[in-house]
Amino acid sequence: MFHFKNFLSTLSLLAFLAIWQGLAVYLNSNTLPTPEAVAHVFWQGCVSGQLPFHLGVTLLRLVASFTIAMLLGCAIGIVLGRNKKLDAFFDNWLVIFLNVPALVTIILCYVWFGLVESAAILAVVINKLPNVIVTIREGTRTLDQDLLEMARCYRFGKRKTLVHVIWPQLHPFVMGATRSGLALIWKIILVVELLGRSNGMGYQLHLFFQLFDVANILAYTIAFVAVIQLIELLVLKPLDKKAMRWRR
Repeated sequence: MFHFKNFLSTLSLLAFLAIWQGLAVYLNSNTLPTPEAVAHVFWQGCVSGQLPFHLGVTLLRLVASFTIAMLLGCAIGIVLGRNKKLDAFFDNWLVIFLNVPALVTIILCYVWFGLVESAAILAVVINKLPNVIVTIREGTRTLDQDLLEMARCYRFGKRKTLVHVIWPQLHPFVMGATRSGLALIWKIILVVELLGRSNGMGYQLHLFFQLFDVANILAYTIAFVAVIQLIELLVLKPLDKKAMRWRR
């Protein structure tokens, strides 16, 4: 079954490349280069060091903003989920921040704090934080009260209760926030870099847009998507399997 699934995945990818190649040949236009042309540009970018450099800069911003948003979001979400008064007080705040367009937040951060790295990171964190808080808050509301009561009976401290009782139950919600966060954050980072940074994937994509260089746009996009997929396969899935042992 596993090998058949791999076969279907490979077949699907080959079909996609064949359709892409066919359309590129049929249109015969610079607006849609062939896979071979994109691969050539991709290789040139890697050899020159430009693609790895800008990809690395963007990934550093992603790691920094993602870590801050997840840590703050999990902490605040747990507190709001377990405290009805605080939840009622801050609920409208969350609704407001959830509905503020990302572009507005980015522009305001640059206007208020200048075109600096900290403003870029802050803009990304502000856009992601409310989503994490809401997800973790909803997860905290579904905690098994019997397990919490048992922890109190055995006189678990706050740290022990969090690590051994609360966190394992929140794992599906944390992983959901993590996956949706990665999908959201890298898109926001590209806009942040496009508007106010002089390096990174977003800056490069804006440059290629001005030059009408579609091959480089596709090459950089493929590189970033590939890295995100590797993070999913090599980091998130192993963590998911390890944490799910608690349920078994």
